[in-house]
Amino acid sequence: MRGWWRELAGLVLPVGCAGCGAGREPLCGGCRAALSGAGAGCVRPAAAPAGLPAVYAAAAYGGAVRGVVLAHKERGALPLAGALGTALAAAVRTAAPGCAGELVLVPVPSARHRVRARGHDPGRRIALAASARLRRTGVPARVAPVLRLRRAVADQAGLGARERRANLAGALEVSRGGVELLARGAAAAPEGRPGGPRIVLVDDVVTTGASLAEAARAVRAAGLGPVAAAAVVAAPAGAFGWGDTPRNPDRAKNP
Repeated sequence: MRGWWRELAGLVLPVGCAGCGAGREPLCGGCRAALSGAGAGCVRPAAAPAGLPAVYAAAAYGGAVRGVVLAHKERGALPLAGALGTALAAAVRTAAPGCAGELVLVPVPSARHRVRARGHDPGRRIALAASARLRRTGVPARVAPVLRLRRAVADQAGLGARERRANLAGALEVSRGGVELLARGAAAAPEGRPGGPRIVLVDDVVTTGASLAEAARAVRAAGLGPVAAAAVVAAPAGAFGWGDTPRNPDRAKNP
Protein backbone atom coordinates (compact mmCIF):
# COMPACT_ATOMS: atom_id res chain seq x y z
CA MET A 1 0.00 0.00 0.00
CA ARG A 2 1.38 3.38 -0.96
CA GLY A 3 2.22 5.89 1.74
CA TRP A 4 -0.38 8.44 0.67
CA TRP A 5 -3.09 5.77 0.70
CA ARG A 6 -2.05 4.75 4.24
CA GLU A 7 -2.48 8.35 5.36
CA LEU A 8 -5.86 8.67 3.67
CA ALA A 9 -7.08 5.36 5.09
CA GLY A 10 -5.94 6.46 8.51
CA LEU A 11 -8.54 9.20 8.48
CA VAL A 12 -11.38 6.67 8.47
CA LEU A 13 -9.81 3.44 9.69
CA PRO A 14 -8.39 2.47 13.08
CA VAL A 15 -4.62 2.67 13.52
CA GLY A 16 -4.50 -1.12 13.47
CA CYS A 17 -6.62 -3.80 11.87
CA ALA A 18 -10.32 -2.94 11.95
CA GLY A 19 -11.08 -6.44 13.12
CA CYS A 20 -8.49 -7.33 15.75
CA GLY A 21 -6.55 -4.09 16.20
CA ALA A 22 -3.21 -5.74 15.46
CA GLY A 23 -0.51 -4.31 13.24
CA ARG A 24 -0.85 -1.16 11.19
CA GLU A 25 -2.83 -2.45 8.21
CA PRO A 26 -6.54 -1.58 7.80
CA LEU A 27 -7.22 -5.32 7.67
CA CYS A 28 -4.74 -8.01 8.69
CA GLY A 29 -4.29 -11.30 6.87
CA GLY A 30 -6.12 -13.29 9.54
CA CYS A 31 -9.20 -11.09 9.54
CA ARG A 32 -9.21 -10.95 5.75
CA ALA A 33 -9.14 -14.76 5.73
CA ALA A 34 -12.13 -14.81 8.09
CA LEU A 35 -14.03 -12.89 5.41
CA SER A 36 -12.85 -15.03 2.50
CA GLY A 37 -16.16 -16.86 2.39
CA ALA A 38 -14.47 -20.26 2.59
CA GLY A 39 -17.03 -21.33 5.18
CA ALA A 40 -20.09 -19.89 3.46
CA GLY A 41 -23.21 -21.93 4.08
CA CYS A 42 -26.93 -21.97 4.54
CA VAL A 43 -28.22 -20.40 7.77
CA ARG A 44 -31.65 -20.29 9.34
CA PRO A 45 -32.87 -18.15 12.25
CA ALA A 46 -34.18 -20.12 15.20
CA ALA A 47 -37.66 -18.63 14.64
CA ALA A 48 -37.61 -17.95 10.90
CA PRO A 49 -40.36 -15.61 9.66
CA ALA A 50 -42.86 -16.89 7.12
CA GLY A 51 -41.75 -16.44 3.53
CA LEU A 52 -38.04 -16.29 4.29
CA PRO A 53 -36.15 -17.78 1.33
CA ALA A 54 -33.05 -19.88 1.77
CA VAL A 55 -30.38 -17.60 3.27
CA TYR A 56 -26.63 -18.07 2.85
CA ALA A 57 -23.98 -16.23 4.85
CA ALA A 58 -20.20 -16.11 4.62
CA ALA A 59 -19.35 -15.93 8.32
CA ALA A 60 -20.75 -15.72 11.83
CA TYR A 61 -21.16 -12.26 13.34
CA GLY A 62 -18.75 -12.02 16.22
CA GLY A 63 -15.22 -11.15 17.27
CA ALA A 64 -13.01 -9.65 14.60
CA VAL A 65 -15.64 -10.09 11.88
CA ARG A 66 -18.07 -7.99 13.90
CA GLY A 67 -15.41 -5.30 14.26
CA VAL A 68 -14.90 -5.09 10.51
CA VAL A 69 -18.64 -4.91 9.78
CA LEU A 70 -19.17 -2.14 12.34
CA ALA A 71 -16.11 -0.17 11.20
CA HIS A 72 -17.50 -0.09 7.67
CA LYS A 73 -21.15 0.39 8.56
CA GLU A 74 -21.06 2.82 11.45
CA ARG A 75 -17.64 4.47 11.29
CA GLY A 76 -17.41 5.00 7.54
CA ALA A 77 -14.34 2.83 6.94
CA LEU A 78 -15.21 2.62 3.25
CA PRO A 79 -12.08 0.76 2.04
CA LEU A 80 -13.32 -2.28 3.99
CA ALA A 81 -16.15 -2.70 1.48
CA GLY A 82 -13.80 -4.73 -0.73
CA ALA A 83 -13.22 -7.46 1.86
CA LEU A 84 -16.88 -7.48 2.87
CA GLY A 85 -17.84 -7.67 -0.81
CA THR A 86 -15.58 -10.71 -1.21
CA ALA A 87 -17.46 -12.40 1.65
CA LEU A 88 -20.84 -11.50 0.18
CA ALA A 89 -19.80 -12.75 -3.26
CA ALA A 90 -18.99 -16.14 -1.72
CA ALA A 91 -22.41 -16.26 -0.06
CA VAL A 92 -24.10 -15.29 -3.34
CA ARG A 93 -22.28 -18.03 -5.25
CA THR A 94 -23.44 -20.53 -2.63
CA ALA A 95 -26.99 -19.20 -2.81
CA ALA A 96 -27.17 -19.64 -6.59
CA PRO A 97 -24.98 -22.64 -7.44
CA GLY A 98 -24.72 -23.56 -11.08
CA CYS A 99 -26.69 -20.54 -12.29
CA ALA A 100 -25.78 -20.19 -15.96
CA GLY A 101 -27.35 -16.79 -16.35
CA GLU A 102 -26.87 -13.40 -14.78
CA LEU A 103 -27.05 -12.91 -11.03
CA VAL A 104 -29.09 -9.84 -10.08
CA LEU A 105 -28.15 -8.61 -6.60
CA VAL A 106 -30.98 -6.67 -4.94
CA PRO A 107 -29.85 -4.89 -1.73
CA VAL A 108 -32.21 -4.53 1.21
CA PRO A 109 -32.57 -0.73 1.48
CA SER A 110 -31.69 1.34 4.51
CA ALA A 111 -33.94 4.12 5.75
CA ARG A 112 -32.97 7.46 4.24
CA HIS A 113 -32.27 9.02 7.63
CA ARG A 114 -29.85 6.20 8.43
CA VAL A 115 -28.04 6.70 5.14
CA ARG A 116 -27.77 10.43 5.85
CA ALA A 117 -26.51 9.82 9.38
CA ARG A 118 -23.86 7.35 8.22
CA GLY A 119 -22.89 9.31 5.16
CA HIS A 120 -23.14 6.22 2.94
CA ASP A 121 -25.32 3.20 2.20
CA PRO A 122 -23.32 0.21 3.50
CA GLY A 123 -25.55 -2.48 2.04
CA ARG A 124 -25.49 -1.03 -1.45
CA ARG A 125 -21.74 -0.38 -1.31
CA ILE A 126 -21.02 -3.98 -0.29
CA ALA A 127 -23.37 -5.28 -3.00
CA LEU A 128 -21.47 -3.29 -5.62
CA ALA A 129 -18.17 -4.68 -4.34
CA ALA A 130 -19.61 -8.20 -4.43
CA SER A 131 -20.89 -7.85 -7.99
CA ALA A 132 -17.48 -6.56 -9.10
CA ARG A 133 -15.81 -9.51 -7.40
CA LEU A 134 -18.18 -11.96 -9.09
CA ARG A 135 -17.52 -10.46 -12.51
CA ARG A 136 -13.77 -10.69 -11.98
CA THR A 137 -14.18 -14.42 -11.40
CA GLY A 138 -16.24 -14.87 -14.54
CA VAL A 139 -19.72 -14.76 -12.99
CA PRO A 140 -22.05 -12.24 -14.69
CA ALA A 141 -23.61 -10.10 -11.98
CA ARG A 142 -25.16 -6.68 -11.53
CA VAL A 143 -26.73 -4.70 -8.71
CA ALA A 144 -30.34 -3.57 -9.00
CA PRO A 145 -31.28 -1.30 -6.06
CA VAL A 146 -35.00 -1.50 -6.85
CA LEU A 147 -36.47 -1.94 -3.36
CA ARG A 148 -37.70 1.09 -1.47
CA LEU A 149 -39.46 1.84 1.79
CA ARG A 150 -43.09 2.77 1.24
CA ARG A 151 -43.57 3.98 4.81
CA ALA A 152 -41.53 4.97 7.84
CA VAL A 153 -40.14 2.19 10.02
CA ALA A 154 -38.58 2.24 13.48
CA ASP A 155 -34.91 1.54 14.06
CA GLN A 156 -34.54 -2.24 14.23
CA ALA A 157 -31.82 -2.10 16.90
CA GLY A 158 -33.14 -3.40 20.19
CA LEU A 159 -36.27 -4.96 18.70
CA GLY A 160 -37.04 -8.64 19.14
CA ALA A 161 -37.92 -11.01 16.32
CA ARG A 162 -41.68 -10.49 16.58
CA GLU A 163 -41.29 -6.72 16.86
CA ARG A 164 -39.03 -6.64 13.81
CA ARG A 165 -41.54 -8.57 11.74
CA ALA A 166 -44.33 -6.19 12.76
CA ASN A 167 -42.15 -3.15 12.14
CA LEU A 168 -41.33 -4.22 8.59
CA ALA A 169 -44.61 -5.87 7.56
CA GLY A 170 -45.62 -4.39 4.20
CA ALA A 171 -42.91 -1.72 4.42
CA LEU A 172 -41.05 -2.50 1.18
CA GLU A 173 -42.04 -2.33 -2.45
CA VAL A 174 -40.39 -2.65 -5.83
CA SER A 175 -40.32 0.65 -7.68
CA ARG A 176 -42.17 0.85 -10.97
CA GLY A 177 -38.93 1.23 -12.85
CA GLY A 178 -37.53 -1.61 -10.78
CA VAL A 179 -40.23 -3.98 -11.96
CA GLU A 180 -39.26 -3.25 -15.55
CA LEU A 181 -35.56 -3.61 -14.74
CA LEU A 182 -35.92 -6.99 -13.04
CA ALA A 183 -38.59 -8.30 -15.39
CA ARG A 184 -36.22 -7.75 -18.30
CA GLY A 185 -35.32 -11.39 -17.88
CA ALA A 186 -35.90 -12.59 -14.34
CA ALA A 187 -39.66 -13.08 -14.52
CA ALA A 188 -39.55 -14.50 -18.02
CA ALA A 189 -36.81 -17.02 -17.25
CA PRO A 190 -37.72 -18.98 -14.09
CA GLU A 191 -35.22 -20.90 -12.04
CA GLY A 192 -34.03 -23.97 -13.82
CA ARG A 193 -34.12 -22.48 -17.30
CA PRO A 194 -30.58 -22.34 -18.71
CA GLY A 195 -29.31 -18.81 -19.04
CA GLY A 196 -32.06 -17.28 -16.96
CA PRO A 197 -31.05 -14.54 -14.51
CA ARG A 198 -31.45 -15.18 -10.80
CA ILE A 199 -32.55 -12.61 -8.21
CA VAL A 200 -30.50 -12.74 -5.01
CA LEU A 201 -31.56 -10.48 -2.14
CA VAL A 202 -28.47 -9.24 -0.29
CA ASP A 203 -27.79 -7.66 3.09
CA ASP A 204 -24.78 -7.10 5.29
CA VAL A 205 -26.13 -8.79 8.43
CA VAL A 206 -29.00 -11.24 8.83
CA THR A 207 -30.32 -11.36 12.40
CA THR A 208 -33.93 -12.51 12.64
CA GLY A 209 -34.52 -12.72 8.89
CA ALA A 210 -37.31 -10.12 9.04
CA SER A 211 -35.70 -7.74 6.53
CA LEU A 212 -34.98 -10.45 3.97
CA ALA A 213 -38.44 -11.99 4.41
CA GLU A 214 -40.09 -8.63 3.77
CA ALA A 215 -37.83 -8.00 0.77
CA ALA A 216 -38.79 -11.41 -0.64
CA ARG A 217 -42.49 -10.63 -0.10
CA ALA A 218 -42.12 -7.35 -1.99
CA VAL A 219 -40.40 -9.06 -4.92
CA ARG A 220 -43.07 -11.75 -5.07
CA ALA A 221 -45.83 -9.12 -4.85
CA ALA A 222 -44.36 -7.51 -7.95
CA GLY A 223 -44.76 -10.82 -9.78
CA LEU A 224 -41.03 -11.53 -9.83
CA GLY A 225 -38.94 -14.38 -8.65
CA PRO A 226 -37.92 -16.86 -7.53
CA VAL A 227 -35.42 -15.40 -5.11
CA ALA A 228 -32.57 -16.53 -2.92
CA ALA A 229 -30.89 -14.49 -0.17
CA ALA A 230 -27.31 -13.89 0.89
CA ALA A 231 -25.62 -11.91 3.64
CA VAL A 232 -22.08 -11.16 4.71
CA VAL A 233 -22.66 -12.44 8.23
CA ALA A 234 -25.31 -14.15 10.35
CA ALA A 235 -25.94 -12.95 13.90
CA PRO A 236 -26.11 -14.00 16.59
CA ALA A 237 -24.32 -17.18 15.60
CA GLY A 238 -25.90 -19.22 18.41
CA ALA A 239 -29.42 -18.47 17.17
CA PHE A 240 -28.81 -20.01 13.75
CA GLY A 241 -28.60 -23.44 12.30
CA TRP A 242 -25.61 -23.54 9.94
CA GLY A 243 -25.22 -25.93 7.06
CA ASP A 244 -28.67 -27.53 6.79
CA THR A 245 -30.49 -26.37 3.68
CA PRO A 246 -34.03 -25.31 4.66
CA ARG A 247 -37.07 -25.65 2.48
CA ASN A 248 -37.15 -22.61 0.19
CA PRO A 249 -40.73 -21.45 -0.51
CA ASP A 250 -39.61 -20.16 -3.91
CA ARG A 251 -38.12 -23.49 -4.90
CA ALA A 252 -41.47 -25.17 -4.33
CA LYS A 253 -42.79 -23.20 -7.30
CA ASN A 254 -40.19 -24.72 -9.56
CA PRO A 255 -39.59 -28.32 -8.46
